[in-house]
Amino acid sequence: MTIRRALVVLGALLAVVLGAAAPASAHAALVNTNPGEDAIVKTAPQQVLLTFSEGVLLSADSLRVLDPAGGRVDSGPPQHANGNSSTAMVALRAGLGDGTYTVAWKAVSEDSHPVAGAFTFSVGAPSKTTVDVAEQARAVGGGAAGVLYGIGRYVAYAGYALLVGASVFLAVCWPRGALLRPMQRIAGAGWVALVASTIALLMLRGPYANGGGLGDAFDLGVMRDVLNTRPGAALLSRLLLLAAAAVFLTVLFGSYAKRGTPANESERAERADLAWGLGIGGGVIATGIAATWAMAEHASVGIQSGLAMPVDVLHLLAMAVWLGGLTALLTALVAGLGIEREAVERFSRIGFAAVVTLVATGVYQSWRQLGSWDAFVSTSYGQLLLVKIGLVVLLVELAWLSRRWTARLGAPAVSVTAPAAKRPERVVAGSSTDPARQAQLRLQRTARDKAQAKRTREADLERTGLRRSVLAEVAVAVVVLAVTTLLTGTQPGRAAQEKTGSVPATADAPSGLPLSVRIPYDTGGAKGKGQALITIDPGRVGQNEVHVLISGTDPVPVDVPEVKLEFTLKAKNIGPLPVALQHLDVGHWTAASVQLPIAGTWQVSVTVRTSDIDQVTETRNVEITS
Repeated sequence: MTIRRALVVLGALLAVVLGAAAPASAHAALVNTNPGEDAIVKTAPQQVLLTFSEGVLLSADSLRVLDPAGGRVDSGPPQHANGNSSTAMVALRAGLGDGTYTVAWKAVSEDSHPVAGAFTFSVGAPSKTTVDVAEQARAVGGGAAGVLYGIGRYVAYAGYALLVGASVFLAVCWPRGALLRPMQRIAGAGWVALVASTIALLMLRGPYANGGGLGDAFDLGVMRDVLNTRPGAALLSRLLLLAAAAVFLTVLFGSYAKRGTPANESERAERADLAWGLGIGGGVIATGIAATWAMAEHASVGIQSGLAMPVDVLHLLAMAVWLGGLTALLTALVAGLGIEREAVERFSRIGFAAVVTLVATGVYQSWRQLGSWDAFVSTSYGQLLLVKIGLVVLLVELAWLSRRWTARLGAPAVSVTAPAAKRPERVVAGSSTDPARQAQLRLQRTARDKAQAKRTREADLERTGLRRSVLAEVAVAVVVLAVTTLLTGTQPGRAAQEKTGSVPATADAPSGLPLSVRIPYDTGGAKGKGQALITIDPGRVGQNEVHVLISGTDPVPVDVPEVKLEFTLKAKNIGPLPVALQHLDVGHWTAASVQLPIAGTWQVSVTVRTSDIDQVTETRNVEITS
């Protein structure tokens, strides 16, 4: 199998992996709801309020509230509470009866990724419901549109790396290579891949974000709505920049490459001016294209976004220069194009600077997105990041090996500057007019020439070693791009941990509704995993009614041998205050009168015992207001 075929197969396998990956996790984490998830309220609320970890974009059906029979009970379009973009609120019809209600929500987070979910609350007492909560939560980001969107993002990254990396390689490291068709194809293929993937992402954006079918990709109304969003504007800007990139490639492969070595001072000045123009223009285009990712994804939201976006642009540029340049270098080595040692050394120096930039910017991005060391192992983002770090370490080791081979390079064993002498035609009696025989002879000569070229290349041990080490780098780089693509579709560790952190009472919360906190637990024994939902009504200073709902890994209530609950206000050295819980129903404990005397951040501790020896205590913070 040839190297080209091996890379194509590897790329296809990675595309399948990306396509089969789960839909993107929620990026705007849902940190609080009112009424609370699985909460039991005495009277029907007038509205439902959701609070997210970052701003979200709402549509007409972003919030749907369904009664036990599956009918809509929300009234009017959803809106942000008091203009706060990190909230979503919808009014409810008056006169709602007792029973379990389902809230299905979907939106687009500020980093461009669709988010969706569903939860239930009960008025009076829980009841049976015909609504499938799990089905309501799978509204966006999946299906065929999600698969194709993930593949499109991978192709876009790969195309950008080929376009920028090959252009830098040919313009700076090996200008003579810009005259050669194999090298032109590398940069051209990157441009085509990036254009095609950007158009595909624009068309798929609607069904991907809204959970519609692939037919919505051809709906002009849906496309118009997409262009009015920040992700749509970023993709459109990318297409405009790619038009300028086409002009850049035309000049690079045309007038710049054909000038060759300047013969006099005037030609040197003209070539230098053209080189400066190409460098400035190409730099602006490459930076602008990288910014279309930074302005619409993880870097644009969260802490220090003003610093994170330029750092993300630098990270993408360094990635493209290194990985795309490696592909160009590999092509030159495999095709036997006679690349000079000086060109390889130039790329080695540029590649080293790109690696240093990648590491520095990657460390900052990791700190910003993770938030804690624990997130490395407790979140999907952290686990994927560990894989990427391992792959980058392997890439650096391979790059070091390539630099060693580069230092040992001599003159090229194969040169394209002087074509090989044409072999005399062999005259075969009685066959000069036989087309079949002449075609056979041409095939034999072609095979013989290829074999001779291969033997010549393999006799050059330094170039053979460099070619193999660069091939290994490119193969690992393909996997790094795949992991990077998965990271862009995975909830950052900092946001993921906000789901299980402190649950503050928001100023926008309607008065009289309970405060809820969900606490996962794992006692380590058989059937020891589950979650405790603690509802504090009204969540204010004075007398409160507390409910504890215990469920397994699914939402079904389960009984356990013992549940204990305590409240502690560490700032005032109050507590722990034990709560006398009464077992009310399967998985349901309650306390009618719990006195919380002072406002502040209280620590609620729940102890769950699932057997005679398996027990665990978990704590969370809740904000009790006056």
